[in-house]
Amino acid sequence: MAGAGISQLGNVLAGLAFLFISYDLTQSAGLTTVIAISQAAPYLLFGLIGGAVADRVQKKRLLLWIDLIRVPIILSLVVFYQFEMLAFWHLLIVSFVIQSLGCFYNPAYRAVLPLVTPVDDRTTVNSLLDTVTRGVQVLTPIFSISMLSAGQTIHFYSIDALTYMLSVLFILKIHWTEPLSEEHALENKKEGVFQSIVAFFLWVKDEGTIKRLFLVTFLMVFFNTWVWQIGLLLLLLQHYPGQGEEFYTLLLGWYGIGVILINVIIPFFFKKLTFSLYLAGSVVWGMGILVLGFATHLPFYFLGVLIAAAGLPISSLSRVYLIQTLVPAQKLGRAFSFNAFLLYGSNVISLMLFGALASFIEIRAIFVFCGSMMVVCAFFYLIRITLTEKARRKSVEAFK
Repeated sequence: MAGAGISQLGNVLAGLAFLFISYDLTQSAGLTTVIAISQAAPYLLFGLIGGAVADRVQKKRLLLWIDLIRVPIILSLVVFYQFEMLAFWHLLIVSFVIQSLGCFYNPAYRAVLPLVTPVDDRTTVNSLLDTVTRGVQVLTPIFSISMLSAGQTIHFYSIDALTYMLSVLFILKIHWTEPLSEEHALENKKEGVFQSIVAFFLWVKDEGTIKRLFLVTFLMVFFNTWVWQIGLLLLLLQHYPGQGEEFYTLLLGWYGIGVILINVIIPFFFKKLTFSLYLAGSVVWGMGILVLGFATHLPFYFLGVLIAAAGLPISSLSRVYLIQTLVPAQKLGRAFSFNAFLLYGSNVISLMLFGALASFIEIRAIFVFCGSMMVVCAFFYLIRITLTEKARRKSVEAFK
């Protein structure tokens, strides 16, 4: 949790820096969207491969090497900036490379959690981990606002490099046993990376809940990505030209507070998380986006972000719990990488489509449309599941 928390702090700061600096260099909403796409595109190219590799190699060694490699790469931006050589294409390349490495890092890191926690404590541990990683956004304004005011946005990358080094120290302290039996190891030697990906797809084909989970996840993320990552920033820059970036980071901090509160509450009410709960969280999440579409004053922005912060963690925790519970340990890397592949694939499509539409359609209208569709899609599947369960109960009673 310490490693994930410190890494998330660096990731959030670096993510803000990519958006802010690209906009400062280009003054273009379109090119800022391109930077966001560069952070998602690698998962379409390497996402599935990363999960297959994570299931086949020693995860600890993989995590350590990737953290160490990322340090000089991210620091190169600081060096270019100091010599007044930093250009948009530098940001684009580094963003792409860092996220490409994340394609191998993230599924391996996610697959470690079930190996170091008992099943009965998984909901609580997932909640704590999500509290740490998402709640780190509360700390982001403390670093970012003062550095933005001082014109030191570039050193967001310096902090990110430092967090990678600290993450290495924490990972070295973790010990676990890899779930690779002799039979599974022999299977890995015979089966190539792409064959193992195909085998996973064939397994998913017969798993109804997992299939529906992946499909709904794609839809929810598609309607959320652009409005949250780009639309909110552009909306604030339009209405508060001199303070848009500061308000944006404040809203991220406010979002983090909401996430912490929900994550603390969830384990007291739910020991097992269900697909129905995932859908209910998605409805609340969509309502938050809808409120942002109608927001005209700063308090309403805070209200919309708070509602989204109440729904998204419920949805996210339920998805992770279901994957950890329903997917065998030797397939977890591929499951989380396929989940990431869907997420980032949805991100790219969302960024490209709504980024293009933003040139012709008012940003507020996009918020209203996306929030409405999130609510409608989640409600549709929620009602469908409820009717299916009622029909199943009636058939069981009739049989008795």
